[in-house]
Amino acid sequence: MSGAVRAGRGVVLPVGEVELTGGLLADWQRRNREATVPHAIAELRKAGNLENLRRLADPSVGAYRGRYPFLDTDLYKTLEGLAYEIGQDDAPAGAREFFDEVVELLEQAQAEDGYLNSYFQDPDQPNQPWSDLGWGHELYNLGHLIQAAVAANRRLGDRRLLTIATRFADLVVRKFGKDGEEVVDGHPEVEMALVELYRETGTADYLTQAQLFVDRRGQGKLKHTIFPAEYFQDNAPFRELPSVTGHAVRMAYLAAGAADVSLETDDPTLLAALERLWDDMVATKLYLTGGLGSRHSDEAIGDRYELPSERAYTETCAAIATMQWAWRMFLATGKASYLDVYETVLYNAYAVGLSADGTAFFYDNPLQRRPDHEQRSGAESGGEPLRRSWFGCPCCPPNIVRWMSELQDHVAAQQGDTLYVGVYADARITTETLAVTVRTNYPWDGEITITVDSAPEDEQAIALRIPGWCTGAEIDGAVVNDGWAVVRRRFIAGDSVRLTLPMAPRAHGSHPYLDATRGALAVARGPLVYCVEQQDVLTPVDDLLLTPAAVAGATAYQRSVVDGVPEALVLELTAGVASAPSPELYPVITDQEAQTAISEVPATFVPYFLWGNRQALAMRVWLRAAN
Repeated sequence: MSGAVRAGRGVVLPVGEVELTGGLLADWQRRNREATVPHAIAELRKAGNLENLRRLADPSVGAYRGRYPFLDTDLYKTLEGLAYEIGQDDAPAGAREFFDEVVELLEQAQAEDGYLNSYFQDPDQPNQPWSDLGWGHELYNLGHLIQAAVAANRRLGDRRLLTIATRFADLVVRKFGKDGEEVVDGHPEVEMALVELYRETGTADYLTQAQLFVDRRGQGKLKHTIFPAEYFQDNAPFRELPSVTGHAVRMAYLAAGAADVSLETDDPTLLAALERLWDDMVATKLYLTGGLGSRHSDEAIGDRYELPSERAYTETCAAIATMQWAWRMFLATGKASYLDVYETVLYNAYAVGLSADGTAFFYDNPLQRRPDHEQRSGAESGGEPLRRSWFGCPCCPPNIVRWMSELQDHVAAQQGDTLYVGVYADARITTETLAVTVRTNYPWDGEITITVDSAPEDEQAIALRIPGWCTGAEIDGAVVNDGWAVVRRRFIAGDSVRLTLPMAPRAHGSHPYLDATRGALAVARGPLVYCVEQQDVLTPVDDLLLTPAAVAGATAYQRSVVDGVPEALVLELTAGVASAPSPELYPVITDQEAQTAISEVPATFVPYFLWGNRQALAMRVWLRAAN
């Protein structure tokens, strides 16, 4: 969700001005409406989220369901997504009724002073509100409530949630504002929500409160239990953090909120810190897929170059948070490189979190699966070998719902007379002065045509992002470099601009300090990372060898990877087969060991986001490189 930015370099198009009309992203949104939203509503009912609110007025409903104090946010995230779906011709069945039912329960549950949290308001809960800011998640809850409320007000003209959210936010301002208690929440998120509430209402207190929460971090205002200060990004003031650290979702949400504060206050010191942290993350801590977070134990970002494949955590919520941060950095700086990362996350680390049928989810997203591996969520033991229909800590599924509903909000932006098209998809884009239609089969194909539907008499500019992975890009036959390629002229209806982004398959290596993938290669094409599943090769995937030449010579073709799902573009190449390894775990090596192939075998690589939709077998993104 993005509103008009009051300051800074970028201005996001008003809501409703971008419509996805076809292609992969539109297919994903249709799946969200037809499958994921109804599934999420059913799971929320089954899990007892509504009863947790209902029992505040009627304890006979039963005990609080669940073990966490932030389960209300699963309702809020779903409501945010529903605000985008309700009112459309193909709105999910029962969505309006669910939305109204939850809003009415929230109105009834809210305390007189504006406080709202079904866990701490529960009559059987011994802990009092605000008694554990480290783990209580009360401000995190408020953040998601605000975002749902703003979406409902903008999309539906429904102010009921906004009234609830502003009452709660006003309580927070009174209690924790400039003259209140100097505290922060253990889980950042409310910062960007408060800025969005300021944008929606014009009430400056909300922006000030967001700024206070950012500036108070690292000042000893939070009691740390279970994990150290780094986990909470509380080991140093934000501007002095040496690197992205701690819990991955918390870190990226905090950075996104700080970016919003920077946009609205034009704070150069905050922006400089954000740029430094971002650059360090991309250079040393981000997976090839755009995933963030390498540790299961505390769902955390690891040390620099600590990026194991089979134990990659890369939580789906962290992917969404990274995209939120990336989009705001683009708005703050205008740099296309932030959208390069956004796109990588979108098509890989985010998309893989949802099954092809839209009803099962990955919580964590490894880049390798061994045959005996089980998919597990956090501290939960056991579970399905691949995606699950829901979780005991179900933060990711409703987060997917809301973000999928909002994809069109992160396609284009406008600054002055320039329209920036940053994410390519079949779409209609309308500004106050310019209307264009985008036609493309991206990300499967790099041909993009922008047709002008209407334009003023004076000159306008259309800026097209040339991804960093692309070489030989052309606009109307003229070669352009990566970054923004700007076409400026007096447009008339019917004019078109043709962008060609060559998509040759690429072999990626990794930094020599990255021990987990040293001596290995990965395959990518366009913005998509590819992987090989055991179903698509006769030799065990652990025995495959790759060369850059084999990747460059790969054949791309459309094929159905998952039954009942539109065809995807797969890559077929010739892989080497390594000789049988020594049975010893740590054999003695007396000479340089060559990785040479004893034979060859055809191997089909599929988009990483589609893995795990068939039988639970081995999978690899990174394969050994042949000498």
